[in-house]
Amino acid sequence: MSVESPLFQISEPGETRAKDACPVSPAVGIDLGTTNSLLAWVQGGRPVCLADADEGTPMLPSVVSYAPGGGSLPPGSEPGVVVGRAAQRRALDFPQDTIASVKRFMGRSADDAETRRLGTYRFAAESGPVVRFGVAGREVTPVEVSAEILRALKARGEKVLGPLTRAIITVPAYFDDAQRQATKDAGRLAGLEVLRLVNEPTAAALAYGLDKGSQGTFAVYDLGGGTFDISILKLVEGVFEVKAVGGDSQLGGDDFDRALANLALEPLGVDPSDSKQVRRLLDAARAAKEALTGSETTSLSVNGRDHRLTRAELEAAIRPLVEKTGVAVRRALKDAGVTPAEVDGVILVGGSTRVPYVRRYVQELFGKEPLSDIDPDEVVALGAAVQADLLTNESARQDVLLLDVAPLSLGLETMGGLVEKVIARNSTVPTSATQTFTTYADGQTALDVHVVQGERELVADCRSLARFVLRGIPPLPAGLARIDITFKVDQDGLLSVTAKEQLTGVSQTVQVKPSHGLTDDEVERMLLSSYEHAEADIHLRNVIDQRVEASRILQAAEKQLAENGDLLEASERDVIGASMSALREKSKGDDANAIKEAIDALDHASSEFAKRVMERGIQRAMGGHSVTQIESEIAAHHDRIGG
Repeated sequence: MSVESPLFQISEPGETRAKDACPVSPAVGIDLGTTNSLLAWVQGGRPVCLADADEGTPMLPSVVSYAPGGGSLPPGSEPGVVVGRAAQRRALDFPQDTIASVKRFMGRSADDAETRRLGTYRFAAESGPVVRFGVAGREVTPVEVSAEILRALKARGEKVLGPLTRAIITVPAYFDDAQRQATKDAGRLAGLEVLRLVNEPTAAALAYGLDKGSQGTFAVYDLGGGTFDISILKLVEGVFEVKAVGGDSQLGGDDFDRALANLALEPLGVDPSDSKQVRRLLDAARAAKEALTGSETTSLSVNGRDHRLTRAELEAAIRPLVEKTGVAVRRALKDAGVTPAEVDGVILVGGSTRVPYVRRYVQELFGKEPLSDIDPDEVVALGAAVQADLLTNESARQDVLLLDVAPLSLGLETMGGLVEKVIARNSTVPTSATQTFTTYADGQTALDVHVVQGERELVADCRSLARFVLRGIPPLPAGLARIDITFKVDQDGLLSVTAKEQLTGVSQTVQVKPSHGLTDDEVERMLLSSYEHAEADIHLRNVIDQRVEASRILQAAEKQLAENGDLLEASERDVIGASMSALREKSKGDDANAIKEAIDALDHASSEFAKRVMERGIQRAMGGHSVTQIESEIAAHHDRIGG
């Protein structure tokens, strides 16, 4: 007689049954790159990049094709969507329906003139602030394209590791709030919980620091397919502190390819208006660039014609681009307060650092041979995998701390269109800061909070991030209300702002999530502009400060003259009136010292009047009360508040 398994397991009261443990999928590290993307995980205590079983390489080309047709699709992808090398091949026939280097479009405005320069794509005519590509009869955003790349990596990993739900994703150090948020959104769209965003140079340093036990000051020179980052980091006893970051404008291997393609455009008879021919030429230029890494000559072939190229020609074509990286490097060293000689090592990151000329240039720049014993294409993904393991694996080392920095200052608009910086550029994140502000007008019950980003002194020269209104402020005289405004930047570099009125406790919080972001070029321009205009900005700020103060004093004087003018003799009123007129006239000029002197003159002219107004106020307050009564009331109040 067979015994069937019971439908229910019954336990005695107080008895517990151990449940079978649910398998937990490992957290992985993902380098979402401009040219190639990789997935890595920690195996046996060491990070490894996961290679594709069919192609034998861990690098997945960051190319997505929406052209009609079949293909092996990752789970969750739309029909007809192909990612990777298959997409690269389809780009030859469907160049406008195949998106490459989508990372350059992340967080970018559709209205930005730079957007159109980045590729021969069809852009939606009315896409609003977000870029939308017209592909195969539909529209997709850079977030959706990036999500397809992440889905393909996720599918690759699940063939080996089982279900994957958690990941660390790396981003360029110069990605701003919108670009970081777009990257997180792409991860969620691909079905991944993004545990943290880690700056690419920091991830590279993490891989080297744990693998080699490095200590000291390091520079991470990251030249990839589409972006350049430089980070100066201090590594001491497991603490990775980013001292300064820098970057350059849309600079990478894609620009090398274009420079090389321009050399062969005319000899090969390529029509620059023919998108298919241009795509073939760029692919051939990339192949030639890679070939010249190991040989002195190669052939570039398009349309059945060959053009001979030498390494010397390549180096001459890319020299101006490589030298642009030196500008950002020197600025980052200055921000970090170190010289090239004080840097203990230079870490090379990104496939473009394989170019021999780039390596020679970096060696000359720092006066030492750069480190490259970890594959520069894989080092970022390996570092991300280490961080993912640290966050999720209790048995992993827990004595490592990453301290990244904010690439640009964050602040608020104050009276006169000035910027009050709350969190300074290169501040270590996560971080928070609180400043107290007050009202400008009598009876003001609302405060307009305008959050900006940038290094200039005027709001007009910075980037607007968010705006909201705090309501419910008590209607007090100007300057008496107290509003605490707190900025919090989390470990991913994302900002939240809270405004709270001290008396009532009324508060409001906004998550700053702009619809488009700053490019590396724009960040660089903002920094350069702040340096170039520093003296003029400070002068203008002083002028505006004095104008605002003059306006406040004139308003107060006019109010007191209207309410208490009877306390003045005609001659006294004339003197005060003349001082007020002089202040109004000086406020129209650009001499901050002259405005301040006029303020001081009005203050001197009205000092006696101010005393009389104060005495009248005291007399009115004491009306009907004896001195003894007032003293008793003060003593009672003193007792109520605890002595």
